[in-house]
Amino acid sequence: MTPRLPRNVSGRQLASALSIFGYRVTRQSGSHQRLTTAINGEHHITIPVHDPLKLGTLSAILSEVSRHLGISKAELIEKLFQ
Repeated sequence: MTPRLPRNVSGRQLASALSIFGYRVTRQSGSHQRLTTAINGEHHITIPVHDPLKLGTLSAILSEVSRHLGISKAELIEKLFQ
């Protein structure tokens, strides 16, 4: 069973949490940050700096990150928010 997504995560909190997987802010344009990691090959994601993030947006970002890292979305949620 997939753990429940947190309802109150901001874009900045998510960017900070993703740092455990090597993601770093490489640029910011307006209200969006671009993060890059070199783990498992270079990967870029864009995160809106909104507070809070919409659940669909958060879910899509986490799905993309979990695919890149080769772990389940449930495992990613546990590592980031537990």
